[in-house]
Amino acid sequence: MAKDLTSLEDSNRSANATIHQVSDPSRRRVLMASAVTGLFSQLAGGCATLSGAGAAMGARGRPGFAPIAPGTGDRLVVPEGYVAQVIAPWGEPVGVAGRMPAFRLDAGNSAEDQSVQMGMHHDGLHFFPFGDRSDRGVLAMNHEYTDDGLLHPDGTASWSAEKVRKSQAAHGLSVIEVARVADGSWNVVRPSRHARRVTMSTPHALGGPAAGHRLMRTAADPEGRQVLGTLNNCAAGMTPWGSYLSGEENFAGYFDAGREIPEHHRRWGLREKSGYRWAEFDERFNAQKHPNEPNRFGWIVELDPMDPTAMPIKRTALGRAAHEGAWVAVTRDQRAVVYSGEDARFEYLYRFVSRDPIRPARPGQTAAQANRDLLDHGTLYVARFDADGTGRWIALVHGSGPLTASQGFADQAEVLIKARQASDAVGGTRMDRPEWIAIDPIERWVCCTLTNNSARGTPGQPAADAANPRERNVMGQIIRWREAGDFDGERFEWEHLVLAGDPANEREDARGNIRGDLFACPDGIAFGPMGILWVQTDVSATQMHRGEFARIGSNQMLAFDAHDGRFLRFLTGPVNCEVTGAAFTPDGRTLFVNIQHPGESPGERSDPRAPRRFSNWPDFLPDGRPRSATVVITRRDGGVIGT
Repeated sequence: MAKDLTSLEDSNRSANATIHQVSDPSRRRVLMASAVTGLFSQLAGGCATLSGAGAAMGARGRPGFAPIAPGTGDRLVVPEGYVAQVIAPWGEPVGVAGRMPAFRLDAGNSAEDQSVQMGMHHDGLHFFPFGDRSDRGVLAMNHEYTDDGLLHPDGTASWSAEKVRKSQAAHGLSVIEVARVADGSWNVVRPSRHARRVTMSTPHALGGPAAGHRLMRTAADPEGRQVLGTLNNCAAGMTPWGSYLSGEENFAGYFDAGREIPEHHRRWGLREKSGYRWAEFDERFNAQKHPNEPNRFGWIVELDPMDPTAMPIKRTALGRAAHEGAWVAVTRDQRAVVYSGEDARFEYLYRFVSRDPIRPARPGQTAAQANRDLLDHGTLYVARFDADGTGRWIALVHGSGPLTASQGFADQAEVLIKARQASDAVGGTRMDRPEWIAIDPIERWVCCTLTNNSARGTPGQPAADAANPRERNVMGQIIRWREAGDFDGERFEWEHLVLAGDPANEREDARGNIRGDLFACPDGIAFGPMGILWVQTDVSATQMHRGEFARIGSNQMLAFDAHDGRFLRFLTGPVNCEVTGAAFTPDGRTLFVNIQHPGESPGERSDPRAPRRFSNWPDFLPDGRPRSATVVITRRDGGVIGT
């Protein structure tokens, strides 16, 4: 059942901030003027499919709310005139008929229970309406990882096969049906024929060139065509044909690779031992015994959220990476262009261009069914950013340049499985953790958050460059580019939209040039109603409110006013949480946001077993466990969000 929030005024905050508490306990280069603008002056008026639906082609709107103060404390704050409501926290049943176990406050639910309950650590999400409705549809979302210190009543003590199964069941995806009710609030519809969980026990098909390849075959799957499960799912995209795209990110951290780590696995970050300890009771996560199993993760997963019987598919033509997510633009001839990045230091930005155009649905089928294999055929590229403000896409095609058998790439499938090594070989630009991507529906800029990279310029690591201009970059930046011609153009122009960080910082590389409200470590990004750009942040618990971050406050969500270049703070989250995911209803009057890992313990990300006891959001029970959850935001007057 949805938890209603009540509004309280805080005398320590500006009068325009509304605090919502649960009442029911249940970055030198900035907006650069390119020296080569003539090369790109004739830009096609292509059509972009957005992350965060609701933006319209035409004049860009301006944010119309009074910004709030930096966040402190264990609470979620939105501007005056807005209401926030928590729904679907970790552990609530998704709504599978006949299987709706209630969440136990002591976290005593079984692995079987967890397999039909909301997973842990909500991340990217999208709203899929029923028809053109804005009051009812399904939410598909990712669950990035687990905190086993909270997932089990006694944490990681007495580690067992059952605890591994429960941890695996709390990973993956959720699909839930949601509806707006008469008073304007939203509820999860239970039961629902659309409700489903996708976990580490869910079979996934392999599509594209790597399906059936020798590097994808295992003892359990000698054909190399079906993978059990998906993990570390981070950001999310929505396709024009109505499917959901989920990125498998830090998969390397789940495998035990032993002391003698093969070079291939070492390049992907596998270590001797995993912090998750799955290999102790699930042998396939022992990469010494099953060396191909890691190759079966790090893909973009496509899911039809409207068909609970449809098998998820890992799209290998899009390349293997520590994928943050995937976002789709459309060329004039209706081919899909999928952008993605790796949330990892010194890794890459990619673009995939489909071979075929998007197909219309025939009678008796949905658009998702008509385009079931569209993303299995096309060309993958890696980005190179040059110092003159231009760049180009380098094709990762077997036989091209160094991508040959003599250089360790036997065929196209091996190029895709070894996309990092291929990008190293062709000279892609190594970036500062490219995360979310958003496509401007009005000016056709493709925007990408580069969250941070504190290793940039340190001994033995790559130095600062034009696209990644700061050493010891702890603050991050937002870069954007615009393709020459159509979205499949080989070349592009680029610039920085902003360098994040407090302009008052003593250290030059941490100052930033933000106009308006301060923020650091941009992560989530989306265009919303009237083409307004929304930015979310992910400052780690070890940095938040300390040193160079002291004036920035808790993680937050901001709107960018493109008319005057100012950022306006819209939402701040509970203590040590990450604010992530932004999905609008078609009418722009409802915004869904996820709050992840409230109360995260410093150092927890290096030890996922560490317990977290810094928050009891959203239930606010004295001995309650913090729970990631979805927040529904509306305006009291029923208007369009942000305008």
